[in-house]
Amino acid sequence: MPSERRTVQVPGGRLHVAIDGDGPSVVLVHAGIVDSRSWDPLVPFLVAAGYRAIRYDVRGYGRSTTDEVAFSNRHDLRAVLDDAGVVRAAMVGNSRGAMICLDTIIETPERAVAFAWVGGGIGGYDVEPEPFEAAIYERADALMEAKDLDGLADLEVELWVDGAQQLPGRAPAWIRDAVREMDRPLLQPDRVMGRPIPLEPPANGRLGEIRIPVLAVVGGLDTSATRAAAVRLEAAVPGARRVVLPDVAHMVGMEAPDRLAALIVDLLQPLGSWA
Repeated sequence: MPSERRTVQVPGGRLHVAIDGDGPSVVLVHAGIVDSRSWDPLVPFLVAAGYRAIRYDVRGYGRSTTDEVAFSNRHDLRAVLDDAGVVRAAMVGNSRGAMICLDTIIETPERAVAFAWVGGGIGGYDVEPEPFEAAIYERADALMEAKDLDGLADLEVELWVDGAQQLPGRAPAWIRDAVREMDRPLLQPDRVMGRPIPLEPPANGRLGEIRIPVLAVVGGLDTSATRAAAVRLEAAVPGARRVVLPDVAHMVGMEAPDRLAALIVDLLQPLGSWA
């Protein structure tokens, strides 16, 4: 589907980038259990709406590679924009990708025109999981310790794709299969992921600095911590708006790409065009 593929060289790493469409640029940053293919269902909607969709595999994920070095995910995101000739972009991030976008916006606010935070987190913001979720995390630790990586991949699909309190198999089979295919290689003990350098001070204490339109989209079936982070973002960022999609879990762009695209377009249309 991508109309253009390129490799961006960054210090100690190589980033795989896909670009589709023409118009104002929207950069998409994926979740921590998948790679940029997770945006495939969403991209056609953005392109049809007149936007240029830029997505990339974060360092160590998918087709991107890294040496065992310390690096900044914020620098990598800006390197992708620079290589594409983009001065300012709308940013869309899911889960870990939302945290990367949020940190980048705080560190270099001049690079972003708007932000759609999708089932994400906030650096420095932590809440206690519900007891049933804590039990799932304990199971995950036990599977990792036992080196049952297939079992761990299955559990992560149940938690993040189906939803923590849902029956396994709630989500469509193609989404479950696609997420598992992207997630399983990431669990290999010999996979080189590098050492991300965190933003200091963390984002949670700096949310009031943000001065661009912000939309927080969260699935009603997502974890309690993710839903709480959406509430925190709406309360702390001036003018931010929160939308809950009650029937989806963490992978909103795969489960409900049409609805997510409509929300993103609604966020961006008042801005007109940008560089």
